[in-house]
Amino acid sequence: MILKKFISVLLFTTLLYISGSAQFSRYIVQFTDKNGTSFAINNPITFLSQQAIDRRAKQNISIDSTDLPVNSVYLDSILSVPGVQLLNLSKWFNQVLIKISDSNALQKINSFVFVKKTSPVATNVKPIKKDTVKNKFINVLSYRGKQDLSSHQPENLCGPDTNYYDYGNNYLQIHIHNGEYLHNLGFHGENTTIAILDAGFNGYLSNPVFDSVRQNNQVLGTYDYVNLKQSVNEEDVHGAYCFSIIASNEPGAMIGSSPKSKFWLFKTEDVNSEYPVEEQNWVAAAEFADSAGADLISTSLGYAYFDDSIFNLNYAQRNGHFSLITMAANFAFAKGMIVTASAGNSGTATDETKYVICPADGDSVLAVGATDVNGVIAPFSSWGPNSSGAIKPNVVSVGEGTVIALPNGDIKSGNGTSFSNPNLAGLIGCLWQAFPDFANYDIISAVQQSASQYNNPDNRYGYGIPDFKKAYAILMEKKLLQADINSLANKWISVFPNPYTTDFTVLFKAKNTGNAYLQLSDATGRIIQTTSAVISSNQYYTERFSSAFSLARGVYFIHYDDGKSKATLRVVKQ
Repeated sequence: MILKKFISVLLFTTLLYISGSAQFSRYIVQFTDKNGTSFAINNPITFLSQQAIDRRAKQNISIDSTDLPVNSVYLDSILSVPGVQLLNLSKWFNQVLIKISDSNALQKINSFVFVKKTSPVATNVKPIKKDTVKNKFINVLSYRGKQDLSSHQPENLCGPDTNYYDYGNNYLQIHIHNGEYLHNLGFHGENTTIAILDAGFNGYLSNPVFDSVRQNNQVLGTYDYVNLKQSVNEEDVHGAYCFSIIASNEPGAMIGSSPKSKFWLFKTEDVNSEYPVEEQNWVAAAEFADSAGADLISTSLGYAYFDDSIFNLNYAQRNGHFSLITMAANFAFAKGMIVTASAGNSGTATDETKYVICPADGDSVLAVGATDVNGVIAPFSSWGPNSSGAIKPNVVSVGEGTVIALPNGDIKSGNGTSFSNPNLAGLIGCLWQAFPDFANYDIISAVQQSASQYNNPDNRYGYGIPDFKKAYAILMEKKLLQADINSLANKWISVFPNPYTTDFTVLFKAKNTGNAYLQLSDATGRIIQTTSAVISSNQYYTERFSSAFSLARGVYFIHYDDGKSKATLRVVKQ
């Protein structure tokens, strides 16, 4: 009976699409196949970056037909129709987004044998002014007035004598996750690329909290999928707020959760209206992020209810794999990336609108709810589960009173799961930096296992507040269990600085029986300390280089030799 009702709704919606097609100007055109493409799966460098290829190879992910670009002949045929403009395209779903100025164009497009279907996604009515539009996600955020937030940082808990960073105002939103533990170990986001899909990044090119980002060329590229232009520095500021939570680097004022990462900044949300065209914008940006080799997607956007109710995604459809944006987020995970998304800000509702939005409902998406710095759930944070019963939100972070930077560099605080999401996304990037050989699901699993109520999840906190010191320990133990002396040069050996004595501890599993020698040297090859151990096959051993305590910061090398196998590992003392 439920299935019959659902089919009826789809049929009714289809009839509405057909009868009201004249009012729409933007359509998705889906193709039947990719036959005759000039690209080949066995030559992926022609359509994927080397970073994207490497990410797939590292996680044993096959390159398949969904990675192939859409057929250029089909695309040319669509664009040959008068009154048609290409907006963006999707290889994962084999479709393109177009804008039409002539209603006859749609009839011509539907006559092509390679066109599977066309679907309207936005009206041709002029958008409502930004200050009057009732946007379903962005405008529920609220901001406090200018204030002194120095009390957010307790005395003697943060500063150059204790922590690597002087976090300033946002110390508590890092500390609630023991995020400083990762930073102190030397993981600040280096070698990690994060794509932020949002609603604009107004002022990021001049904001002083992004000085380091600009000086170090950490922004790899930008694009505005709404206005079809390269720059995202104008218009809405929501994305810049989220960006500041991750990337700011102004000691004593605000330090982001992953300030040394590289970034792609994409505007996919049109704050002047709410239509499914924004889902397709998101798809196109996510695919570019994948192809360019990004590791993570952080998105503080979500959809459920639109300006035209025929597009609404009711609770039954927020099942983890129904909406276009949710399917795309799941696709991104299948390509080896991690996707984190805001859970939504409708927690005070009393009807189905209180549940997580899309893509936070996704089967493979880490949905982030909101708490304050004391770990108390924010009333506005949307509820779980998704309609399939999956735990949502997955985890929570600080989204009530979150410290953010305004375009002029002023430090304020704001509310919304928009802000809890990037705070956590950055720390996940640092964790993955610490364990680059692990797959995305290993990282997400460790984050959830580390959370405060992993053994007793609920529909408000999910698995709770992640603890990245615990997550690090979980992955370290897993790394040791997977270690094997046959792969000495790659991942058999683990070295980490002791946070209390700043020495180096080496852990390894021996396959041979006999004597093993380990040497610590500096970058010039000078031997600093030699240790030896009597080893037995398949046993774990720990060796400590106490001399590292007095070493200056810099690069060092640990050399291993057991008579049959040799290895050299590069380590960094922060």
